[in-house]
Amino acid sequence: MTNANYIADIKNYVADVDEGAVDGIVKYLGIALRSSRDAALVSCSDAAELTRVREKFLKKKLGRTESDEQLDEAIAEVCQKMAGARNKSRVTFCYLLAARFNQLSLFA
Repeated sequence: MTNANYIADIKNYVADVDEGAVDGIVKYLGIALRSSRDAALVSCSDAAELTRVREKFLKKKLGRTESDEQLDEAIAEVCQKMAGARNKSRVTFCYLLAARFNQLSLFA
């Protein structure tokens, strides 16, 4: 996928997309996006996957210090928001989480 594709996907969920943040998230995710199709997607039905998002993205990258329960609630909100999408792009998922915590500037 190109950055334009990611931006178009994110526009399904938010009206005003920070394109610089999208570029930064794509760079941050880097090899994961290219290693396999599965790695480029988030599965909301896979508990291990959601734990990885919490630990690696929310805690490590965003530096969130809320309880696991609070962070899991934020992840669940994004899963709910993206419920209509069969394939949930990891870039879109991370963008929505960063936006939820007002941290898009980390990527811009």
